[in-house]
Amino acid sequence: MKKKLKIGIPKGSLEKSTIELFRKSGWNIITSSRSYFPRIDDDTMSCALVRAQEMPRFVENGTLDIGLTGKDWILENGSDVQVVDDLVYSKATSRPARWVLVVKDDSPMKKLEDLQGKKIYTELVNFTKNYFDERNIDVDVSFSWGATEGKVVEGLADAIVEVTETGSTIKAHGLKIIHDLLETNTQLIANREAWQDPWKKEKIQQISLLLQGALRAEGMVGLKMNVPKDKIDAVIKVLPSLNAPTVANLYNTDWFSVETIIAESTVRELVPQLMKEGAEGIIEYSLNKII
Repeated sequence: MKKKLKIGIPKGSLEKSTIELFRKSGWNIITSSRSYFPRIDDDTMSCALVRAQEMPRFVENGTLDIGLTGKDWILENGSDVQVVDDLVYSKATSRPARWVLVVKDDSPMKKLEDLQGKKIYTELVNFTKNYFDERNIDVDVSFSWGATEGKVVEGLADAIVEVTETGSTIKAHGLKIIHDLLETNTQLIANREAWQDPWKKEKIQQISLLLQGALRAEGMVGLKMNVPKDKIDAVIKVLPSLNAPTVANLYNTDWFSVETIIAESTVRELVPQLMKEGAEGIIEYSLNKII
């Protein structure tokens, strides 16, 4: 019987961006609204859609060999899993998310100690309890089923512990952040027994390598151009690159082919400069992976 690696794809806000990341890495995952088991174009892998909050438990108990979830949910579940890699990505931004302590904008509470004896709502109950216990601050922590910001606004809680990337939603609700508890990002995790299996470990490392390659390629593009010999030094001088640009002679001419990888955000300023210095036939192309 052919071996298979069972992989968990986070269902919810990260689902689409995770599937797109796998596509750029070389695997096409096809979902259906009627199934929690997407198809993947690799007969050595099988997929399941699992909430990120539950992913660590299913990886720890061996239901899944690997999965993608947040560092926050690993800590919340207290799961004994192998962290293979950090994958900093999300549907909107590549910055890590933060779990923060939030109160009303006009609240007199300004620091952790001010929460002594107060009521806090959060999805991250176990972590929050442990965080305050370690600092000998007695608080009442309850689970929030959603609309967590509203519990402070309506006076149902003195504070909340909520996840944010930019803090804009918190400000929009008339709230303020008074403390950062945890910075979190997506992590590729593996079941410890699967990590000890040579075939599975090699497959997991292959996935990790290509996912990281796809992440490194985000926001980067390739640039190719032709440059006459007498202009090459001037063009190279203004041309940024990851390492050094590739320069090759064009057959039977005094021209060079120049190729480099640059940040996409620099292209609009750079191309006119390159043309001014003598570059011609400039081609920009997208990248899936940088290994």
